Amino acid sequence: MTTPAPPGDHGVVAPELVARLRTRVSGRLAGHTPTPDDPPREAMIARYIAEELVAHARETIAAGRSPLSPHSEAALARALHDAFTGLGGLQRWLNDPQVEDIFVNGCDTVFIRYTGGRVARVAAVAASDDDLIELVRIAAARSGQEERRFDRGSPGLSLRLPGGQRLFATMAVSKRPSVSIRRNVLHQVTLDDLVRRGELTAGLRNLITAMVAARKNLVICGGTGAGKTTLLRAAAGAIGHHERIVTVEDAFELGLDENTDAHPNTTALQQREPNLEGVGGIDMATMVRWGLRMRPDRVIVGESRGAEAVPMLMAMSQGNDGSMCTLHASSSKQALTRLAMYVMQAPENLTFDAANVLIGQAVDFVLHLDVATDGTRVLSSIRQILESDGTQVPSNEIYRPGPDRRAVPAAPLRADTLDELTAAGLDVDRLTRDRW
Repeated sequence: MTTPAPPGDHGVVAPELVARLRTRVSGRLAGHTPTPDDPPREAMIARYIAEELVAHARETIAAGRSPLSPHSEAALARALHDAFTGLGGLQRWLNDPQVEDIFVNGCDTVFIRYTGGRVARVAAVAASDDDLIELVRIAAARSGQEERRFDRGSPGLSLRLPGGQRLFATMAVSKRPSVSIRRNVLHQVTLDDLVRRGELTAGLRNLITAMVAARKNLVICGGTGAGKTTLLRAAAGAIGHHERIVTVEDAFELGLDENTDAHPNTTALQQREPNLEGVGGIDMATMVRWGLRMRPDRVIVGESRGAEAVPMLMAMSQGNDGSMCTLHASSSKQALTRLAMYVMQAPENLTFDAANVLIGQAVDFVLHLDVATDGTRVLSSIRQILESDGTQVPSNEIYRPGPDRRAVPAAPLRADTLDELTAAGLDVDRLTRDRW
C-alpha cells in the first residue's frame, strides 16, 4: 500500500534552495586558488556551506521572512553536503538501512519501498529533470567503473553504486527521466541468515549446502525482486575457501570478490558498453568465455538472459562443476524453456534438440523463489534435472509450491544423487523431519 511521507518531516528541504546554495558553494570552490596550507577538500566544502547558510539566514531576515529552524537548517546543510560528496537528494534514502527500493519517475515523483513492504511517496530529489539527469551522470562518474554514458545516444544506464546498490536509469525513451535503485539489504549473507528470515527451512539450508559441496550445477530462478541474487550469494558461501571463482555480470552486484575472507581467489568480470564511437563493447557471452580461460573451479553468472547461456552451459558440462547462475522465470519448469530459448537464439544456432541435450547435460538443479502469501520471500520449488534424450528435458520436482507457495516435499531424489549429497553432508533424517 502506498502512503504519503510522514507529516511534519522537516528533514526535507526544497530542491530549488539546495540548487541555489549549491551553485554559490560551487562558485567559491571554482574561484579558490589552491595553496599548500589548504585544508582537505571536504573540510573546505563544509566551511563554505556553513558560511553560505549564515549568508542565507541574513538575506531571509532582511527580506522580512522567518529564518529556517535549527532542524531545517541542519537538513539543508546535509543536503548540500550530499550534493558535493554523495548523490544529492537521493543520498538521504541511500543512507537509510530500512529503504529497499527507490523509484524516481521524474525529479518530483519519488516513491520509497521499505524492507517491510510499505511504500511511501516522498519529496522531490532534484530541482528539475535536468538536474536529475546530471545526478545520474555524477553517479556514473563516481561508480569507479568503465565509461558509462547517459545521454540521448545511450538513454539507458545500469551500474552498481559505491554502496553496493543497483541503479538503472532511462532518459529520452521515457517521458521523464526515470531512476530505479535497488538495495540488496543482505550483502554479506549466509544460508543461516535466510533461515532466520523465514526464507528457508533448516533442512533446505542443509540440502543446498550439500548441493554446493557436491559440486552440483544450480540455476536459481524467480521473478523480479524474488531474492535470486541474495540466494546465489548465500549459496556461494558454501564454496570451499581454496576454490577459484570467476563471476560474470552485466553490472557488478554479487560482490563475492569483496569478501576476501570467504572467497580470497575470486575474479569479478563485467560486460562493457560501447564507447562514444560505438566500439569497444564486450558482451556477457565474451566475458563468460574469457572467464573460462582463467582456470576457474566455478563460474558464476549473475544473470543469464541471452547468448551467454551457451558458454555458461558448456562450462557446466565440461569440468566446471558446481557453477551457478540466476534466471528470470515464473516457475522451475519454465526456467528450462527459457534456457532453451536463449541457447537457440545464440550465434551457435543450436537446434531445439541440441539445446535440450546441452541443458540436460549441464544443469543438475533448478531452485525457484517466490513470495509467500504473507509477503515473505521463500524458496518455492526445487527441480532435479535428468539427462535429456533430445526431445525434452526430463525432470523431477522434488519440492513443489505448497498452498502458501513455500516448498513442500514432492518426488524423491534419484538414489545415486541422494548418495552423492549424503556423502557431501546431507542429513537425510533432518530433511525428512523438516517443516516450515
